[in-house]
Amino acid sequence: MNKDLLLWDQTIFREEQYFELDFLPENLLHRESQIRSLQFSIGPALRGATPLNAYCRGAPGTGKTSAVLKVFEEVENATQKVLPVYINCQVDSTRYAIFAQIFKKLFGYPPPSSGISFKKLFSQIAKHLVEKKRVLIVALDDINYLMMSKEIDDVLYSLLRMHEVQPGAKVGVISILSDMTLDMAKDLSPQVQSVFLPEEIVFPQYSVDEIRDILKYRIKYGFFPNVVSDEVLEKVTQYTCEAGDLRVGINMLKRAGLNAERRASRNVSVEDVEKAYEGSRYVHLNYVVRSLKKEEKMILKCIVDSGKQELMSGELYDCFKEKTNLGYTSFYEMVNRLETLKLVTLSSTGKGTRGQSRIISLPYDPKEIERRIDL
Repeated sequence: MNKDLLLWDQTIFREEQYFELDFLPENLLHRESQIRSLQFSIGPALRGATPLNAYCRGAPGTGKTSAVLKVFEEVENATQKVLPVYINCQVDSTRYAIFAQIFKKLFGYPPPSSGISFKKLFSQIAKHLVEKKRVLIVALDDINYLMMSKEIDDVLYSLLRMHEVQPGAKVGVISILSDMTLDMAKDLSPQVQSVFLPEEIVFPQYSVDEIRDILKYRIKYGFFPNVVSDEVLEKVTQYTCEAGDLRVGINMLKRAGLNAERRASRNVSVEDVEKAYEGSRYVHLNYVVRSLKKEEKMILKCIVDSGKQELMSGELYDCFKEKTNLGYTSFYEMVNRLETLKLVTLSSTGKGTRGQSRIISLPYDPKEIERRIDL
């Protein structure tokens, strides 16, 4: 029997959960300052006072959600007097839906399925907070969905003015935004701006060294020793940097490990990583396409429908204008955002006005993009 081969009931994974995208590791590396800022904002709540509001900004895959959930986990372990509620605004994008989730966290069951008025729902939440002397902290993840549905003012106003309706109610809000081209403050009414006044917490892109550190940490606890070589780690780090999203690297490690097990190997090879990348690279695509505005998706659809590998900027704009009737400035800003999100690649022809004519191409298989655009 070849001792280098895995038996059917053996595995190279020590703790496979370390490669799940929703797993919260004990140590969130390279986000220490952001976590301290969140703790500072929440600090007053631990003393029974109103917390500071916070605004977490950063590109997809930079640890915003993980940092907030990590701090929420610490709060729940420390006290019952603070109620942290995490809301995914992709799923719950109306004021009623958000308050229904708060109600469920507060009472342990959802509001009646037959539906109660928002006023009654709001009143029950506010009254309970005051009676039990609990401080509410609501994290609104992907808050751009509230901006798109025009619900953001109503949601924030209802939360932050709760003390006016129910004296003694204490509420804080943490907003999480992955769209670096949006300025949330500009979308808020003056009445909401005057009470929101958040502490801004920036989540920059991870550097190459930081990505390597984080992947090494996952490997240490997720695999048994000597499963992943330095060469393999460098390959995963390289692909992760190209994608610009840490989640791609974490998913790649899981897929590469499974590829190795399929070969009954005790070690992950570079070939296992290369095969894994074909699937993992779409993790980033799945997340970012969901966050796009309809008009931004239209730009991608124009490229896909053209049947070409690349399009001149002017040609793409003609298609975009025909479908949306928006001007060139809007188009230009959207294309730049798509490049920031690594959904398109821009290059210059060296021709045109000051040599700025641009060629726009897709870094992904057009069929994969088309599958994810729900227009």
